[in-house]
Amino acid sequence: MSDGRRAIVVMGVSGCGKTSVGAGLAAHLGAPFVEGDALHPAANVAKMTSGSPLTDADRWPWLSAIAARVAVEPERVIVVSCSALKRAYRDLLRAEAGRPVGFLYLHGSEAMLAERMNARQGHFMPPALLTSQLATLEDPRGESGVVTVEIGGALETVVAAAIAAAQVFVEPSGSARP
Repeated sequence: MSDGRRAIVVMGVSGCGKTSVGAGLAAHLGAPFVEGDALHPAANVAKMTSGSPLTDADRWPWLSAIAARVAVEPERVIVVSCSALKRAYRDLLRAEAGRPVGFLYLHGSEAMLAERMNARQGHFMPPALLTSQLATLEDPRGESGVVTVEIGGALETVVAAAIAAAQVFVEPSGSARP
């Protein structure tokens, strides 16, 4: 994995802004963005749409699909959104991605997350599943290869904070570092 390729996983519970922040970060870096939710099998989407939380057995194939997508990306840097709620999930991504992976954790209060989930339209994840996501989350702060961005501001402010935080994964010369 010394070819300079890197992945940045924008992670956190539903409603934290993974897609918006990830897309903004990818655009800034000139990197491809992969929406991790798009890689869920139909059975997972149906389960979440019905209000049932996913189990580890549901998540493992999805996480492997994300890692496989990252592994085949020819670009030097790729940005992907993925909840990555447990350390074991993050470890699977690290092990199977075929390149070093850094995690950008989007953190916010439960009240803020609930407000965001209640306001969004057309997403398969119902607000009722926020509690189960928070219960599943193993807080990654302090974990090696993880930086945290607070999501309390306007989207532009959060994207700017994500861009600044992601510099730990990408050297100023443009070559990513471990």
